[in-house]
Amino acid sequence: MPIIHVEMLEGRPAEAKRKFAAEATRLTCDCFGVAPEQVRIIFSEMPRGNFSIAGVLRSDILT
Repeated sequence: MPIIHVEMLEGRPAEAKRKFAAEATRLTCDCFGVAPEQVRIIFSEMPRGNFSIAGVLRSDILT
């Protein structure tokens, strides 16, 4: 059973995650020859204050 773990900053809309899950499942089935029911996708969302780029917290970057 393939397990895909996606780590990302919080705030993505549910529709974007639905689209990713559908496409990632399709691709996983094609590549590994498994049924969609065997594919697991875990979304882990982290607060912007728990992620840093070049020593600067993402929560301190305006965008």
